Amino acid sequence: MEVWFTENQTPSVRLGLKVKSILHQAMTPYQELMVAETDAYGRMLVLDGAVQTTVMDEFVYHEMITHVPLMIHPHPQRMGIIGGGDGGAVREALKHPSVEQVHLVEIDAEVVRQAKRYFPEISVELDNPRTQVHCTDGIEWVRQARDLDVLVVDSTDPVGPAVGLFQPEFYQSVADCLGEEGVMVAQSESPFLEPEVIQMVVQGMRTVFPVVRLYLAAIPTYPSGFWSFTLGSKGPLPGPADLSRAKFATRYWTPAIHEAAFALPQFVEDLIR
Repeated sequence: MEVWFTENQTPSVRLGLKVKSILHQAMTPYQELMVAETDAYGRMLVLDGAVQTTVMDEFVYHEMITHVPLMIHPHPQRMGIIGGGDGGAVREALKHPSVEQVHLVEIDAEVVRQAKRYFPEISVELDNPRTQVHCTDGIEWVRQARDLDVLVVDSTDPVGPAVGLFQPEFYQSVADCLGEEGVMVAQSESPFLEPEVIQMVVQGMRTVFPVVRLYLAAIPTYPSGFWSFTLGSKGPLPGPADLSRAKFATRYWTPAIHEAAFALPQFVEDLIR
């Protein structure tokens, strides 16, 4: 008998993946968490019915949400990551020698626990001495943080606990916690299926940051496979990556991809104009 997992990505779009086995399934204090082994994408983390990461394509998301802001900041040392309990963004951040401290702020401790158990290749740096894991509310943590160089909002979709991470008040708190050359990035959904989310994020950041730019990447298991990230900067501008700093191994991000990702299709330019 075949077993399939179906994610209802929108009211009219579904993603179906053939499942070999369910490795873990439980209700946490915040959400339903499932780990499954799939035919096409290997091990997969699902929260409240939505695919968060798979071992096959996770590198695209984690490299693009991490290396882009870190390469734009002139000398990143202190970094915060809101969400991202699987540890992928931490893994990529610590490839940068200048980064001395990464604060991972994940509200659900069970996500971190199961990531360490089932996704060792993704969570590999969660026990690094440069990593500090805070299992607490990211919105409140950001309100109290100061002097960060880069903040990454590696959140779930704007539902449930993540809704507050998409509001202008949160972006103001982010700006307050960043240093004078601070840079933030938030995942901002698909321009095909959630254009209203992109507009909400871009407009919200523009009320706070003098520089706001959208960039894109291809992530097969995310809705439509075409994903956006929105960057807000207090000063540094996106531009060519400094090749002298790009001396780490990646599978998707390259200096050329870094620059090209900001070249938007016309319909996306129109969306955020």
